Amino acid sequence: MDDNALENTAIVTPYTGLVARWQQIPLYGRIIIGVVLGGAAGLTLGSQAAFLATPGKLVLRLLGALAPPLILAAIVHTFMTTHLGGPLAARLPRLLLMNTLVAITVGLTVANVVQPGRGAGLAPSEPAVETTHTANPLVAFIENVPKSLLGPLGDDGKVIGVIFVAVAFGMALRKERHRPLGTVEHLVQLVLDSLIKILHWIIAVVPLAVFGIVASIVGTEGFAQFQALGVFVLSVLLALTIQAAYYLVRVRFGSWVRPGDLLRGGRDALVMAFSTASSTATMPVTYAALKDRIGLREQSASMGALVGANFNNDGTALYEAMAALFIAQMIGMDLSMHQQLMIVLTSIIASVGAAGIPEAGLVTMTMVFTAVGLPVQFIPVLLTVDWFLDRCRTAINVMGDMNVSCLLDGKQKG
Repeated sequence: MDDNALENTAIVTPYTGLVARWQQIPLYGRIIIGVVLGGAAGLTLGSQAAFLATPGKLVLRLLGALAPPLILAAIVHTFMTTHLGGPLAARLPRLLLMNTLVAITVGLTVANVVQPGRGAGLAPSEPAVETTHTANPLVAFIENVPKSLLGPLGDDGKVIGVIFVAVAFGMALRKERHRPLGTVEHLVQLVLDSLIKILHWIIAVVPLAVFGIVASIVGTEGFAQFQALGVFVLSVLLALTIQAAYYLVRVRFGSWVRPGDLLRGGRDALVMAFSTASSTATMPVTYAALKDRIGLREQSASMGALVGANFNNDGTALYEAMAALFIAQMIGMDLSMHQQLMIVLTSIIASVGAAGIPEAGLVTMTMVFTAVGLPVQFIPVLLTVDWFLDRCRTAINVMGDMNVSCLLDGKQKG
């Protein structure tokens, strides 16, 4: 969720019996179950477990198709609905951009110095050879899943891809067919709601993708690759700690608030961010803590906590930068400075408006990986630890919101 998703969000469908009980388990719990069962299946089946990676490839193909229009709709909606005004509005974008740049720089620096994925020996998959006919029906099916939502409408000529897109939007819009559209904002909201509804369907099968990828890797490669995840987790925690220290230093010298008072006054928001993994759900608590417990001016608290939260996802941007380098190191792929700068640019753009997207980190990560040519099929490997790191980076996102509010309030107490 990314960090910003509510993990308990489920598809509103009248499930019964075993399926209903499965849906009641939080997403991170389902992912952990998928990891355990995938490891067991990999040990049992050995190299024969390679075919189980197919669900993961399908899920990532769908995420790759959905990510660009979803990010586009989220950014458009954010800029249309966010009300910026007053003397503090001019300072807000500069503070948000600075925090995000520092976060990504910290992430890339720690990943380059520690190199958590080095020596894991994970072999990149061979690129699929596109042929007109294939003996494997599953491969043929996946090849007909569109790589982008608008791709089937272009020159690729895959009519099945058009059917995929039509069925998905037809189902998503069934309950919205009577919604009145009086303004452009209503239309953008409808598009965003429809895309998020489709995303929920994809997220529902993410645990199956994790099961298949883990089983495939354990069956063919063993557990060596997963040992590197421990170093990766420690590296991300180190980077997030450095980012938190940067926030406190900036607050100390850029506002009247003392760092200790900020931590004490904002602890409820930080704890809620960690427990819910959603900065969106934490926004009211963050605002109340800044205004009532820390004593910031109302405009400063609202600009940082309510407006800034839609644009400020420093922890997520830091994590995605580190995740890209981690996977590159695992497969022995050296990312040039140009590619790392592309990670910075993509992470900044993808983080804007991500607060309202469930599992935002998973969605935007596909864009970051694609931008630098990393194979997205290894993203499920990260999901084995993402449920924990998601909570940590969400707390940093909220701490970044509090940092911005304090800096906007200035050095003199109002």
